[in-house]
Amino acid sequence: MSSEKTISTGAGNLHVVFLPFFTSSHIIPLVHAARLFAAQGVRSTIITSVHNALIFKSSVDHDISAGIPIAVQTITFPASEVGLPIGLESLNAATDLNMASKIYRGMLLLQTPIEQLIRNLAPDCIFSDMFFPWTADLADELKIPRLLFYPSCFLYHSVSHSLRVHEPHEKVKSESETFVVPDLPDEITMKRSQVSDQFKFKTPMGEIMKTIIQSESRSYGLVHNTFYEIEPAYVDHMKKIKGTDKIWHIGPLFKFFLQKDSSGGESEKHGCLRWLDSQNPKSAIFVCFGSMVKFPEAQMTEIALALEESKQPFIWVVRKGGDESIGGLPEGFQKRIESENKGLIVTDWAPQVKILQHPAVGGFLSHCGWNSVLEAMVAGVPLMTWPLYAEHFYNEKLVELLGIGVGVGADVWNMGGDITSPIIGKRNIVDAIEVLTGGSAMAESIRRSSKEVAMKAKDVFEEGGSSHNSLMVLIEELKAVKLAPKY
Repeated sequence: MSSEKTISTGAGNLHVVFLPFFTSSHIIPLVHAARLFAAQGVRSTIITSVHNALIFKSSVDHDISAGIPIAVQTITFPASEVGLPIGLESLNAATDLNMASKIYRGMLLLQTPIEQLIRNLAPDCIFSDMFFPWTADLADELKIPRLLFYPSCFLYHSVSHSLRVHEPHEKVKSESETFVVPDLPDEITMKRSQVSDQFKFKTPMGEIMKTIIQSESRSYGLVHNTFYEIEPAYVDHMKKIKGTDKIWHIGPLFKFFLQKDSSGGESEKHGCLRWLDSQNPKSAIFVCFGSMVKFPEAQMTEIALALEESKQPFIWVVRKGGDESIGGLPEGFQKRIESENKGLIVTDWAPQVKILQHPAVGGFLSHCGWNSVLEAMVAGVPLMTWPLYAEHFYNEKLVELLGIGVGVGADVWNMGGDITSPIIGKRNIVDAIEVLTGGSAMAESIRRSSKEVAMKAKDVFEEGGSSHNSLMVLIEELKAVKLAPKY
């Protein structure tokens, strides 16, 4: 199924508004969803703030020029009202908790203007990020369906449900004791220390999640950025838990646009890709922990020492500190790796999808953010898992079940991107790299399983593929609802 084609099924009569949350890990997949709907002829309108729209402007402009029915409506972020500089509108740009809370407050202030904009647009459906539960009220008012978008996998939601309902983590005596998560298709064990705080204590995020879950039953259905072949038992399990078949998997969303968005001449090639061109196949390690992680200097030192000792070429994406420096690197480290052509440190944006698709990359040291895990799966690149916060530890469990990675030994959940969990020593990191790059039976098994998962992802958007079918069923249902006077 080519992303350049639209399907002439009358889908163009359907108008869906898409509302992404204000952080890139949510914006990018939800915008991909809007583009995917539009590629099927569904009139799609993305609503976001002025500067967040710049994240995806070029790809949407390309769609528009190709005659695809997609549009962007922007609203002005109330920067001065919440005490922020103009342009700081995304949570992953926040350098501390205070800044993040101001951005969140700004989003709350935008609810009323967004609601009015949606009323004026008079769409047939609201496709809403999970963090906008108030869109359920608006959909009720407008008498249109609301789709709740989860940019996550079904296993995570299945584990979360069991933790909420059965509280197995409350039956152990210490943070380091393991327990089996009950009522799941597989035996999944966790430590209490890996469980998110919201399950152990009353937290603001826990209250937000309760509201989100309550909004599920008031939604027309749930949409997930995953695909059936990697977690069939958990897709079926979630439908049983929720008591509905109105659950759709339409991922990996980025894959639908992979070839189209990745096409570019050599002149446009990022420097790190040119560097990878000079490396041996499957030799390089890609190290990236997302855009929000801030490690203490002692941890940065251990990562640097491990990469140097591993003797594997590497690309390490590092977030600079507030003073534009990189703290914790051993003396002379950056000069040594550059002079010996051993590795690259990237301090600005890196083309992660293209890096993982490069034939020289043989392993990915990752925080297990779901977008990163999906991108590794599609590329067939084995993972070294280092979960840190959010739903990372649950994503790691799916990596374990699929046999496509090895852990570095992280087992303490963090409240956010400021990492305070125990330092992972260089030996753990070196051992994980050696597992993935070595010739052991375990290494061969991980590489083989990674290739198999990549093959499963290959055809999901082709005619008859699982995500293609799920998307088509969803669009047909929305068209039927639009025509049904009873809704």
